Parts: sequence; structure tokens; C-alpha cells
Amino acid sequence: MPTYSIGQAAGLLGVSAETVRRWADGGQLHMDRDGAGNRVIDGVSLAAFAKERGTGLHPVPGEVLTSVRNAFAGIVTRVTLEEVLAQVEIQSGPHRLVSVVSREAVEELGIEVGVTATARVKSTHVHIDLPDQCRCLNSSSSSQ
Repeated sequence: MPTYSIGQAAGLLGVSAETVRRWADGGQLHMDRDGAGNRVIDGVSLAAFAKERGTGLHPVPGEVLTSVRNAFAGIVTRVTLEEVLAQVEIQSGPHRLVSVVSREAVEELGIEVGVTATARVKSTHVHIDLPDQCRCLNSSSSSQ
């Protein structure tokens, strides 16, 4: 199972390392010590904490060349394996993304709860919704 340093956890949660330390010291986030005595957070605990908080923005680590413009870096919070397919959930800040991929891909990539991953989304259909109060504002401003 992967473990994360305080700095890595801070980057995934979109907060400072000091905030992560305070959460750990306050008992909100469980930490252990590695063989060298450094504080570390296990991936499963961090995934649960990230899912619960559901806040923060995550920059995409290690940018790659791609035509896909919608990238959501986050932490895997759930993997459901079936015979041929798998369902993978990623928590990226306030965004929960769910993808159905092949079981073979999950196994080859080593996708499991607690690992960092980037969901890249390319779609030909994007829907944009506005709250009712925005419709009123938009219709009045378009008549001017």
C-alpha cells in the first residue's frame, strides 16, 4: 500500500503542510512513522480523508503531452473489480469521478485505493446548468 509524506498529502488535499500536521496532531488524520522516523500517511486513510473533506484543488502532477484538456488529479477512493471490467472512483478536490475501465488495465497500472491518479476527460457532449436565479439575471441583461 502506498504511503504519503506530509508534503505529498498537502498537495493532494490542496492545503499547506502545516495544516496537514495540525489535522494529524488534532486526531483528524491518522499518521504513522516510517523506518526512518518520518511521519507518513497510508494511502487508504488519506483516500478516506480526501473523500470526506471533498474540498481543495489539485494540480496535475508531471504534466504530459495530451490533447485532453480536462484533467483531474486526485486519489483513488474505490476500485470495484468484476470479471472483465472495473469501476474506479477518484476524489479530486470537490469532484468525484467514476470511470469504467478494463480489469486488465487496473491490474497492469496497479490502480488501488490510496494511489494518486489523474482522470482525463474528453467528451463530445458537455452540459452546463445554471441555477434558476441566474436565468433571470441572464434574460434581463440580454434584453438591454
